[in-house]
Amino acid sequence: MRNNVKVARVKAGLTQQQLADCIGITRQTVSLIEKGKYNPSLKLCLQICYAVNAKLDEIFWVDQEAFYEKDNR
Repeated sequence: MRNNVKVARVKAGLTQQQLADCIGITRQTVSLIEKGKYNPSLKLCLQICYAVNAKLDEIFWVDQEAFYEKDNR
């Protein structure tokens, strides 16, 4: 899943470790989320949004066309 977690985190002035500490996960999990290799739960997505002061659709939104394009490959 593509996302903008890294962009939002950097904009908020947080390191991966600081974000992880803020929401109660490991730095490694933050790294995996940023790379799109781990799909967080909705609850975790919201915690990330609150920590970086961003809206859910700003960080995790995927266009419907891109979503279906990926499934049809």
